[in-house]
Amino acid sequence: MRASGVVLLVLIFGHLFVNLMVGEGVHAIDFAFVGGKWSNPLWQVWDLLMLWLAMIHGTNGVRTIINDYATRDLTRGILKGLLYLAFTVVVVLGTLVIFTFDACPPDAPAELLASFCTA
Repeated sequence: MRASGVVLLVLIFGHLFVNLMVGEGVHAIDFAFVGGKWSNPLWQVWDLLMLWLAMIHGTNGVRTIINDYATRDLTRGILKGLLYLAFTVVVVLGTLVIFTFDACPPDAPAELLASFCTA
């Protein structure tokens, strides 16, 4: 938990700096901005690490809370099952989105894709 917390701090503050401070700031965040970032494998891995570590870190924390406060075994089992299901769904879908994201869809308007797609 401590190691993932430290790594998450670096990843999150790097993410916030690039998205909010570099360039036009928050006003530049749109489909083209995300498409441009995710066309670079560095940012795919960066965001993937941030997703995985945040989900592992958060799931472990919530699991600890469930173990501390759920007194009945059945309740504890149901809550942890739902937690693990949510973890799996978010990690699988998030990973798929990061690696299958098509930054240059064929039917997108040209002005949307002008910054990083080749015609």
